[in-house]
Amino acid sequence: MSKILDEYLASNLQELKDNGLYNEINVVEGANGAEITIEGQKLINLSSNNYLGLATDETLKKVAKEAIDSHGVGAGAVRTINGTLDLHVELEKKLAEFKGTEAAVAFQSGFNCNMAAIQAVMNKEDAILSDELNHASIIDGCRLSRAKIIRVNHSDMDDLRKKAKEAVESGLYKKVMYITDGVFSMDGDVALLPEIAEIAKEFDLITYVDDAHGSGVMGKGAGTVKHFGLQNDIDMQMGTLSKAIGVVGGYVAGSQDLIDYLKVAARPFLFSTSLTPGDTRAITEAVQMLMDSTELHDKLWENGDYLKKGLKELGFNIGNSETPITPCIIGDEKTTQEFSKRLMEEGVYAKSIIFPTVPKGTGRVRNMPTAAHTKEMLDEALAVYEKVGRELNVIS
Repeated sequence: MSKILDEYLASNLQELKDNGLYNEINVVEGANGAEITIEGQKLINLSSNNYLGLATDETLKKVAKEAIDSHGVGAGAVRTINGTLDLHVELEKKLAEFKGTEAAVAFQSGFNCNMAAIQAVMNKEDAILSDELNHASIIDGCRLSRAKIIRVNHSDMDDLRKKAKEAVESGLYKKVMYITDGVFSMDGDVALLPEIAEIAKEFDLITYVDDAHGSGVMGKGAGTVKHFGLQNDIDMQMGTLSKAIGVVGGYVAGSQDLIDYLKVAARPFLFSTSLTPGDTRAITEAVQMLMDSTELHDKLWENGDYLKKGLKELGFNIGNSETPITPCIIGDEKTTQEFSKRLMEEGVYAKSIIFPTVPKGTGRVRNMPTAAHTKEMLDEALAVYEKVGRELNVIS
C-alpha cells in the first residue's frame, strides 16, 4: 500500500475521531421496520426513511417475488440496449400519473437522478441558483454540469429574486435554473414553492424540485409540487423510490420532451444497468397503493404530530419542522453523539447527524416516526428521551 495514502488516511481518521465527527455504522439484523435489532438488542427505530412502512409490506414482497419468477433477478442491460422491460414502462406511466406530469423516467437511485438530470440540461454556458441547504446529490449534480453555481440563502425569496435578476440581466448565461429540495431532510421545513414559481415566471428560470422527502409525505402522498397545485409550473420534479415508496431508485417527472431528452442525454440512464424486475414491480404496486388510499399518509402525519408534541413538551429544541421529520437539535457534536449512544443503550435507535451533513455546531438527532409505529412505541421512546435528556443536561 502507498505510504502516502496510508499516512493520509490514518491522519484524517484520527482527526475525525478527535473532533467527534467519526460516524460508526450500525448493522441491522433483519428487516428495517418500526423496530429493529442491532447486536441482538431490540430497538425502537426512529432513524429510518421508511416513512410509510412499505419496506416490509407483505403485498410488495409478494409482487416482487412474482416479478423475479417471471422476469429474473436482473434486467440484464442498460435501458438503451435491451434493459427496458415492460415493467419499467408500466412504472414510468404510473409515476407520471402519480405526479401529474406528461411523462417520467426511472433511475437506479435518487442520487443518480440529480447526477443525471442536472448535467443533461445545464452546462458551462449556464447558471444554477441553488438553495444553500440543498442535498449533497444536488450539489454534486450542479458541479458535474460545469454551470456557474450561485448559492441562494435558505428559503430567502428576496435573495432569490435579487440573484435571479442579476444572473439574467448580466447576459452571461444562456439558461438559468433554480433548484431546491421540496422538503429539507435535516430540518423538515418545506420550500416556498408558490413564491418560487412566481419568481421563476418573472425571470424565465428553469425550475427543479428535488422531492425526495416530499413524495409520499406531502400532497396526500403525491408530493410537495402537487401539495401546492404547481405541477404545471415546475419544469422538473425529482423523487426517490427508496423512502416513502420503500424500495430503491429514483425518478424525474416532467414534460414528454424533457423525458425523451433525458433518455438520450442522461449518463446514468445510458451507462448503468436498469432497475431490477422485483424492485420495479414492487415500486409500481407501492405507487398504486398511495394513489388508492391516504391511510398510510394520514397515519404518518398523526404519528409525526404526536412525537413532535411530546418532545416539545419535554423541552427539546425541535427546530421549525413542517413535516413528520423531527430533529432534536443538540449543538455540540460530541454531546450529540453521546446523546444518540445513550438513547440506543436505553432501547431507542435515533442516529446522530453531525458535520458535514449539517453545519458545525448544529448537531442533532433526526427522528423519523413512520406509519408503522404504534403510540405505545412512541410513548416508550419519549420516556427514554426524557431520561437521557435530563442525564446529559440537554433538557432541564
